[in-house]
Amino acid sequence: MSLPEAIIPCARIVEKGDPDRFRTVMAAPLAARAVLFPLYALNVEVSRAPWVTQEAMIAEMRLQWWRDALEEMANGGPVRKHEVTTPLAGLLTPAQAHLLDESAAARRWDVYKDAFEDAAHLDAYLDQTAGHLMWTACELLGATPTAEEAVRDLAYGAGVAAFLRAVPALVDAKRVPLLDGTDAGVMALARRARERLRRPAIDKGARAALWPAIGAGKTLDQVIRDPAAVIEARLDPGVTPFRLATTVLLGRLAL
Repeated sequence: MSLPEAIIPCARIVEKGDPDRFRTVMAAPLAARAVLFPLYALNVEVSRAPWVTQEAMIAEMRLQWWRDALEEMANGGPVRKHEVTTPLAGLLTPAQAHLLDESAAARRWDVYKDAFEDAAHLDAYLDQTAGHLMWTACELLGATPTAEEAVRDLAYGAGVAAFLRAVPALVDAKRVPLLDGTDAGVMALARRARERLRRPAIDKGARAALWPAIGAGKTLDQVIRDPAAVIEARLDPGVTPFRLATTVLLGRLAL
């Protein structure tokens, strides 16, 4: 069996824009791929919207297009045609569409060059982006609400690891990603994320939604030992073929 024709464009978007998630989805059962590819394609499109132009107004308009599409899904009416929105509209509940709209709204931080206001602002950004995405993926694959807190903790830890890997590129783009860029500040952030990194007790059918967190613990441990690795772009890559294969074969998330 192969992917439905409508899902193939989404798979191509993920393959090009988010290779790590693409690998995790390709390791998942076929039924899960048909769910995860449209969701992750949306994430690719929304996350890159602020970066395709230097004009803040145009970037805001691109984000608003996706927010309007998600609002249409939430309202249950006709949804604009697009290679991502069309398959996604058949998957999301109104509540899930609202969550993803909130995730798109959080990406407005990426449009501008202002620093986060405080630690609470950074935490909210990570939960609304990494947390909403991972929990929606888990829920679409059948996870029950009792797992949400643990999933969001895992997503926070994985989100911090991914964010720290992105710091050099953000600095090059004249952003101010870190509230405290000193070694002590970077280590404190990594420690806080490491404390929340845990393996959720979740139905087997939903576990593929957790796989983007593979290797997050290795990255955070490296930052705690060697905080200079962040700005020097020497961080552990996280999802590697070996860790992914180990996770799939043993059924235990390789953190």
